[in-house]
Amino acid sequence: MTSVEIVIDGHSLTIEQIMSIKNMTTKVRLSNESISSINESRKLVEEIVSSGEVVYGINTGFGALSNVTIPSEQLEQLQTNLIRSHACGVGEKMDPDSVLMMMLVRVNSLAKGYSGARLELVQLLINMINSRISPIIPRIGSLGASGDLAPLSHMTLAMMGESDSQIQSKDGVWSTGKSLEILENCGLSPITLKAKEGLSLINGTSQMCAYLCQSIINCEMLIFAADAALATSIEAIKGSYVAFDQRIHDVRPQYGQTISASRIRGFLIDSEINKSHIDCDRVQDSYSFRCAPQVHGPMIDTLREARRVLTIEINSATDNPLVFSNNGKAEVISGGNFHGQILAIVSDNMAICIHEIASISERRINQVLDPQWSNQNAFLANNEGLDSGLMIVQYVAAAVIAELSLLANPVTTTNISVSMGKEDHVSMGATGAFRTFKASKLLSSVISSELICACQALDNISEKASLPVISIQQWVRKYVSKLIEDRSTSNDTDIIAEKLLESEFTDIFRS
Repeated sequence: MTSVEIVIDGHSLTIEQIMSIKNMTTKVRLSNESISSINESRKLVEEIVSSGEVVYGINTGFGALSNVTIPSEQLEQLQTNLIRSHACGVGEKMDPDSVLMMMLVRVNSLAKGYSGARLELVQLLINMINSRISPIIPRIGSLGASGDLAPLSHMTLAMMGESDSQIQSKDGVWSTGKSLEILENCGLSPITLKAKEGLSLINGTSQMCAYLCQSIINCEMLIFAADAALATSIEAIKGSYVAFDQRIHDVRPQYGQTISASRIRGFLIDSEINKSHIDCDRVQDSYSFRCAPQVHGPMIDTLREARRVLTIEINSATDNPLVFSNNGKAEVISGGNFHGQILAIVSDNMAICIHEIASISERRINQVLDPQWSNQNAFLANNEGLDSGLMIVQYVAAAVIAELSLLANPVTTTNISVSMGKEDHVSMGATGAFRTFKASKLLSSVISSELICACQALDNISEKASLPVISIQQWVRKYVSKLIEDRSTSNDTDIIAEKLLESEFTDIFRS
């Protein structure tokens, strides 16, 4: 496995670099410029503390308690209390890879030099990432405004040597232990938080970003797979190519639609199946085939915008207040960069698109299994009646779509005022981002089902499909054998769904 070094400078982090943190060989370090920026920002905070000036987030309470001034001798206790009180998340634990991604996003935000955290605190986060130390973090607790407070507080507890963490062994196995013991075993010392540092660590959109990074990468692979599955299903029903004619899409040049149609045409080049029915009387296929570029395209457009938004976000300072230098004098400004509304809306749009891609895929499954369209046995059963064939594969796809329908409901329309009305509008972006991540994995199972059904139908057609579709079928057959008689297909669906979320499928077409 090729090792990757990510140099953190606060402005050039990519979604792919964040995803690479899943690899044990990926290492992180700060740029010299970021080291200077962090030190300069911390110096400004220390000047405020020594001056005795009352500044929110440095020597005051938080949220609705911001009008309470804290004496200088209690500032460390203030930060410690903040973390302990805010570490109250519930629900299932975040997977360790998502936690490491969240930590990396937080590092990059602090590295911009507007948060006032000490270099040693940022370096501890980096050392934990490089040592594969992943704090145990309950997933639920962030409102997507005021930052991902609860999840990031659990992260910070581990940095303080409190709570539990996981650590990954050289063979990739994660084990759980006390954070203090794990830190010490890796030659690391827990941190004692100084003025503002607790707030700098927990006031940001890092959990949202971690889940959205994974959602975007998943969906980019799945929309490619959806175009491939559509092409395979067209061959399976001996469908018409007319709807993908470039001239149609040139006169409605929507970006995503054009990309989808172009890919589909590429998948269907030089097909004997198509040549065999060039004079047939089938003029129009149903919408799930004919309008596929118009349905797949909006997801491509949505993902393009999501990638733009998220790339900005992972390279932003999202805590509050922020520390600026005005001719060398500290200026601490309170604002709202922690508010995740833009991420929440992006996640809502993606969830709707995911539902639509799954919905149209299921309609194609139905037609591939229907003799009216496939001209084959019902449900592609080899012995109709005695065998049920792939009948229930469609049922399962429909059940997944019911799940996706629930997940497509917007989270941005939910607002609950908190902190005695001081924080009276929240985005629910953390809920939305995780929902979209979950939905993307469900989508993979529907596209998997379409590929399995289409490949089964192709096995029964004497003419050869296009070379790209043959490549798709051969890839599917590496993991799923042809259905000769009834068997459970759960494992078949799962393995293809899993592989669709890896680069292996798209790699078929890279040579």
